[in-house]
Amino acid sequence: MKLILSIIGWAISWVSGIISSAIQLLYSIIQYILTRPEVNIPFLWPIINFLNHVPIINIIVHLILWRPIFDLLFAPGLVSVLIAIIYIIWFERKLTAKVQWRIGPLEVSRPIGGFLQPFADLFRYMFQEFVVPMHADKNYFIHAPAIVFMLSTLPVFFIPIGPIQSNGVVNGIYGIYTGYDVLIAIALITLFNIGIILIGWASNDRFTYIGTVREALLYTGYEVVLILSVVAILLVYGTADPFKIVNWQVTHLPGIIANPLAFLAFLIATLMATSRFPFEIPEADTEIVLGPYTEYSGIVYGLVMTMSYEKLYVLSLLMVILFLDGWAGPYIPPLGALSYAIWFGIKTYIVMMIMVFTRSVYGRYRPDQAVKMSWTSLLGLVIVALLLSLVIKIF
Repeated sequence: MKLILSIIGWAISWVSGIISSAIQLLYSIIQYILTRPEVNIPFLWPIINFLNHVPIINIIVHLILWRPIFDLLFAPGLVSVLIAIIYIIWFERKLTAKVQWRIGPLEVSRPIGGFLQPFADLFRYMFQEFVVPMHADKNYFIHAPAIVFMLSTLPVFFIPIGPIQSNGVVNGIYGIYTGYDVLIAIALITLFNIGIILIGWASNDRFTYIGTVREALLYTGYEVVLILSVVAILLVYGTADPFKIVNWQVTHLPGIIANPLAFLAFLIATLMATSRFPFEIPEADTEIVLGPYTEYSGIVYGLVMTMSYEKLYVLSLLMVILFLDGWAGPYIPPLGALSYAIWFGIKTYIVMMIMVFTRSVYGRYRPDQAVKMSWTSLLGLVIVALLLSLVIKIF
């Protein structure tokens, strides 16, 4: 009996110790959040000050305005990604329709040009049945899209959209700052393609195999060009720190002028990486239905369908940082940190709209044409860009 009581006492003390440690950890996390610098948005100060006097709510407010969380959720995070995807899908469909003398989406919200059609499509996908084919590898088939979505979202943590400090006030919006953020973001973007290949393999279908092989072929073609174009422009800046990169462009020249060849190589590699025309080779809906995504349906189809647009958004953010002065623009005092985010967003949306315009005016390359182009003219272009950067750096 004494042995049982001693065991029970030991168990109770062990559980109480764990609970006490958990409470102390939670308290430390809350204190850490409450003392961290917040995103500076002056016109919201009255509301924020009011909410900061409300128990529990003040912790939530601090958590939302904490830089890593704000960066992940809003700018340039998940909310911004969702808005960008919905807008660019609508814009691409309307622009292509105009160029090709068609009407475009007008079934929903006709008075405003069918702008709500992407929202209607999203709701339709949400309530459709998600079917798992019998021949598919169910675990990978179900989990691969979520893995790829997370891989495509991770670079957002390392892409700032505002300066660290201005006039003694911290204004920037950024998640994680390491000093090598551009290189880390590019490394994470290259992992995205492995997930796409996993999606096609998990479906265990001949059409998805064709799309997967095409994705792998295209991947071998553009990855070298994409990485070397980034290396070429980083040689000019002498750093991979996004804040120093933007400062260099503001005080000297925009990257697009400093090394236009690196910009052109990065632009074409981005078109290939995001399957934009004329490189819409992995999907090729007129030939292989929808490439690696053929077997998907319902909300998961909506998720995989938008992945290339999400990748386009991330690469457009990087293009703005590397070649287009980043967040540089007239400061708007009432907006605080959002002033830089607005200028950054305007440039990003312009880049994305130019990218999707290619759908309206170009046909699709064959896989062999795209790979040959990558390893001949594009590789030559990026090598010349590297040499140009070395000349600029020396002289």
